Amino acid sequence: MKSLKVNQLKSGVLLSYFSKIIQIVVGILYTPIMIRLLGQSEYGLYNIAASIIAYLGVLNLGFGSAYMRFYSRYREKGNRQEIANLNGMFLEIFIGLGVLAVIAGIILAFNIDLIFGPSLTPSEIEIARILVLILDINLAFSFVTVIFTTYIQANERFVVQYLLVIANQITTPLVNLPLLLMGFGSIGLVVGTAVVNIVINIITMIYAFKRLDMVISFKNFDKELFKEMSNFSFFIFINMVVDQINNNVDKTILGRYQGTAAVAIYSVGANLNTYYTQLSTSISSVFTPRVHRMEFNNASDSEITNLFVKVGRIQFILLSFVCLGFIFFGKSFISIWAGSNYTESYYVAVILMVTITIPLIQNLGIEIQRAKNKHHFRSWLYLGMAVGNVFISIPLSQKYGAIGVTIGTGLSYIIGNGLLMNLYNHSVIGIDIKSFWKEILSFIPALIMPVIVGILISVFVHIDSIISLIVFGLIYSFAFAISMWTLGFNDFERNLILRKPS
Repeated sequence: MKSLKVNQLKSGVLLSYFSKIIQIVVGILYTPIMIRLLGQSEYGLYNIAASIIAYLGVLNLGFGSAYMRFYSRYREKGNRQEIANLNGMFLEIFIGLGVLAVIAGIILAFNIDLIFGPSLTPSEIEIARILVLILDINLAFSFVTVIFTTYIQANERFVVQYLLVIANQITTPLVNLPLLLMGFGSIGLVVGTAVVNIVINIITMIYAFKRLDMVISFKNFDKELFKEMSNFSFFIFINMVVDQINNNVDKTILGRYQGTAAVAIYSVGANLNTYYTQLSTSISSVFTPRVHRMEFNNASDSEITNLFVKVGRIQFILLSFVCLGFIFFGKSFISIWAGSNYTESYYVAVILMVTITIPLIQNLGIEIQRAKNKHHFRSWLYLGMAVGNVFISIPLSQKYGAIGVTIGTGLSYIIGNGLLMNLYNHSVIGIDIKSFWKEILSFIPALIMPVIVGILISVFVHIDSIISLIVFGLIYSFAFAISMWTLGFNDFERNLILRKPS
């Protein structure tokens, strides 16, 4: 059993990265085609509709994360009946939340003109209304299946989990491209995406029942347990609200004050930042069950700190490689990839990537806080930062457009994650943040050579083709790899590269 878990963990990490690579490759190949087939205006409109529905995603109220905590508790006790009751309770909750999402989506769809009226044409408002309704149905169905996805993750079946993710990533563009080529536009795009998502979710349900013997019981709705879960989930819900504000408020503000073209420019940069973000979460997500088990078994602060540092170092190695590479080659990449109309997207992406790097290399801390049931402060802090982000971003968007709202979001990352959350993790959670940053700063000598190489290429070379981008990108990559191997990696990290997963 232990060997199976180790294999699942190793394979899960590899598959999670493989899924991110596929997502990035598919995005790089698929997005420019989508932009050109839709046009800048309709691409911006599609992103406006998606940002509206993203707000409704918070209606799951954080119960998905709560499931992991309470399932781990009952699993350690070996109580199958309590697990069945827990499954039934969560399924009832998510069905109710799905219905609530449908109602909220309908209300939003028929009031689109009140939100974006001044900046959208009547035809754009009608299309946006249809997009919101379709995306809303897709979201509601996803709510119902959250319990099955989380059950698979809680059982540490990472291989299946990520194979389903990969299937979704590959199938979606294969379905959508013919629809776009046939002229169905953004409406065809969201219909195709919804159909693929629903099919994948049905497969997820079947696997949970057939292969993991998932049992659901509706006989005993434990009100006391529900109250405890609600208290736990409330602060996760606040976190989700904050995340949605930070991730989507920029598009909403731009849509309100600047129109669809500005949203399209921002969305290109933000999408690249999304790929960047997921490179980090793909590592930390597979350690979520382990963190909860460690806390349940009363692991010491030093043991948790060691895991936090170990994961953070690996995340930093990967993210510093990508972030520095994008700073040096990103402007040329966007010009070749999306077109000269999207040059401003480079600055959007750089600001977001640089400022979000600190929380990304520490995102295991989120699960540590939840496992200790000490995530309340983070929720209130981030809510305050999100509100501040809105007030800062509105005037900045009116004056500086897409770059203005990005600066507002970047400031919230620096203050909230870079300063205040580090203080909280150190003083309250028990993570040795000083040791963490000592380990991260030890990478500075290893970064000198790739930075020098990147600067020299940027100053003396004009990159205007895919071939030249690949060639000089490989030169930078080689310099980074050599320098990091000799000056940055510790023995554990070198062994990760040399050792084949068993």
